[in-house]
Amino acid sequence: MKILLVADQENRKIWDYYEPGLLDPYALILSAGDLKAHYLSFLATMSRAEVLYVKGNHDKHYASEEPEGCIPVDDHVYNFYGLRILGLGGSFRYGPGPCMYTEEEMRKRIRRVKREIKKNGGFDILLTHAPAFGFHDGEDICHRGFQCFRELIEEYKPMYFIHGHMHSSYGSGFKRVDRLGETTVINACEKYEIEIPDESLPLWQNRIKPTSKILRDLRKKHKLSGKEENHEKNL
Repeated sequence: MKILLVADQENRKIWDYYEPGLLDPYALILSAGDLKAHYLSFLATMSRAEVLYVKGNHDKHYASEEPEGCIPVDDHVYNFYGLRILGLGGSFRYGPGPCMYTEEEMRKRIRRVKREIKKNGGFDILLTHAPAFGFHDGEDICHRGFQCFRELIEEYKPMYFIHGHMHSSYGSGFKRVDRLGETTVINACEKYEIEIPDESLPLWQNRIKPTSKILRDLRKKHKLSGKEENHEKNL
């Protein structure tokens, strides 16, 4: 399964110079925030993929102009053929307004979604806008990461932690791919591609929509973990 990751900057090859079939390889598109609603709607229209998104700190306009054909996953675990995606958008609070949170406010959001995490038996991808504290984040308060993200990753050990917020233009310290324990960390700025082997996703191989019973039986036989073989490829 190929997954396209996007965040922060619209890609000109996709947005301005789109060619038919460009998005055909992707089964799933994940947005880590701060993209125009029209851009996400375009991705949903021009691809066969499901487009999931969390909000960035500049996405307050989504309240009046939601990305059409896309699925918001903030504060939810979304199950895509057995691949579990937890969404926690927004940035560290540096002023008034929505889509920004203090450390304690983000912790409250995590506590509220814990029941859903437990119901799904954990999650495979953590999709956020902000990075984790002390890992891919900035020294200024605007770009500070969340300590609770690190704790969440340490507890559940997802395959991927995907974030945005830190642009590649910010300096030579930009890191695209890294590791935090057993989790691959990816900065989705503009676009990036990952591929999860189909044999790791039996429901996707057979195109079976997950139900609670199917998922329980599946995870007894083939549990997804951060140790599964995976491949990343820069576009």
